Amino acid sequence: MTAPSSFMSDTTDPLVTVFGGSGFLGRYVVRSLARRGYRIRVAVRRPDLAGFLQPLGTVGQIRGVQANLRYRESVERAVSGAVAVVNCVGILSPSGRQSFEALHAAGAGAIAEASRDAGVQKMVHVSAIGADAQGASGYQRSKAAGEQNVFSALPDAVVMRPSLVFGPEDEFFNRFASMARIAPFLPLIGGGATRFQPVYAADVGEAIARAVDGQARPGAIYELGGPEVLTFRECMELMLEVTQRKRHFMNVPFSLAGTMAKLGGALGMGPLTPDQVRMLRHDNIVSAQAVAEELTLRGLGVEPTALEVILPTYLQRFRQAGQFTKIAA
Repeated sequence: MTAPSSFMSDTTDPLVTVFGGSGFLGRYVVRSLARRGYRIRVAVRRPDLAGFLQPLGTVGQIRGVQANLRYRESVERAVSGAVAVVNCVGILSPSGRQSFEALHAAGAGAIAEASRDAGVQKMVHVSAIGADAQGASGYQRSKAAGEQNVFSALPDAVVMRPSLVFGPEDEFFNRFASMARIAPFLPLIGGGATRFQPVYAADVGEAIARAVDGQARPGAIYELGGPEVLTFRECMELMLEVTQRKRHFMNVPFSLAGTMAKLGGALGMGPLTPDQVRMLRHDNIVSAQAVAEELTLRGLGVEPTALEVILPTYLQRFRQAGQFTKIAA
């Protein structure tokens, strides 16, 4: 699709509903869809806080609606009239009624069932690399349950499993860069050997938009990773290089890290939750099978963006004098 030539959105343009469209990843999905000329219904719990998305499109092209995955009626209203639905809802740690089960598993199923009943043509569901019904963490198990629920309702749905997603609003590099401003050392959980394949949020958003366009294989699971694999330690070293800070590393065994995470959670502080510590026991990279079957970013025609290109654009604020820090020749 091409963007409308008018400054006003055409009400005849296809409508796409994006659940969680105001979140970290969701805003990149909305931007990619808006560039294609889709009308976009952003389904969120607080549509009054989603107004910042409107400048991503033309007048009237992007609108927020209230939806809560725990209330089926609101989900049904949100998908009504849409030709495609994207589910970007996800949390890294549970809080109150916003549990892994309620959002990742039951919530994903509710969206898929409502979409099926409404005759929606396409659904794209965002999961995560490492989703596993037998996984050690609640996050992994709930993501796997969500995939199963989606496919049960819509066998032709497309699932996207990104690795560690980075971008200006991420909760990984920003969190550790903030920590490095005051902490004399940074923890390397399990020795920092866990491997990631950091993927740029805008690349994931583009891949999802292409799936909405019909360029993805129906019923397939795509694994999305960046152009290089880095260990946890290498990610920290790159972050320190970009922020021009020198910090010592401290190896923290998984068992001790789990205890520290529990204590930090109880005090409302700490960089990781116990669930995230459990996930760090396993690499988070694109599988050889996904590469062989071209179920990757490149399989969708998206060339992944290198971490080194984007990281300086938003971590410079963590330098001693921010963007005005003198760069050595």
